[in-house]
Amino acid sequence: MRVLVTRPRPDAERFAEVLAERGHEVLIEPLFEVVNLEEAAGQIDLTGIQALLFTSANGVRAFCAAFAPRKPKDLELRVFAVGDASARTAVQCGFTSVESAEGDVTDLVALVRRQVDPTQGGLFHAAGSKVAGDLKGGLEAAGFAFRRAVLYETRALEALSEETQAAFKDGEIDAVTFFSPRTAKSFVRLAGAAGLGDYLEAAIAVCLSAAVRDEMASLRWKAVAVAARPTQAEVVALLEP
Repeated sequence: MRVLVTRPRPDAERFAEVLAERGHEVLIEPLFEVVNLEEAAGQIDLTGIQALLFTSANGVRAFCAAFAPRKPKDLELRVFAVGDASARTAVQCGFTSVESAEGDVTDLVALVRRQVDPTQGGLFHAAGSKVAGDLKGGLEAAGFAFRRAVLYETRALEALSEETQAAFKDGEIDAVTFFSPRTAKSFVRLAGAAGLGDYLEAAIAVCLSAAVRDEMASLRWKAVAVAARPTQAEVVALLEP
């Protein structure tokens, strides 16, 4: 199967390796560029913080880029990640106590509420300029002191590459993977601008969640598949014969 991967490049390349190991041919078309903010380092205040929260691997990378000059002891802070990809990236960054919610923001809130005592310190969320879900509300309602810093932003692609457009028109794309509602929404815009509407009917849209699927409502696909759980492993499972 030839799969179009729309994630930002660092995640797309890692995901492409996973798909290639399973015999898929991969075309990478990042719909967003991730840019770490220059002022990120000045926004990181860990005073009174007992745990770090990551809702994306991009957040981990942005935090670690700004975190480099900090005290090594801070790497011992507990880390709670929304999913396995974020958790792996945190481990690679050097954090020694990392747990994955293996799901979405709702799962992350539930994990933190089970595992963390709000009287022992606050929580720090390394965020992007666009925030999905109500992490802050869900944790403040449980009595947690919550601190968020925007450490990176994502910039949308202006047009699909000629290679991707040609692949659709030649019927060479069997499936397209989408990991966020924002990415799905961007694809709808870009596909429309490229006049690809009729060519999508030969491909399957593979979505991380129902929220992602809903952004695809205006497009006609061969089929739309939604992961049983919002994890990369479940997305990969949908691509298996």
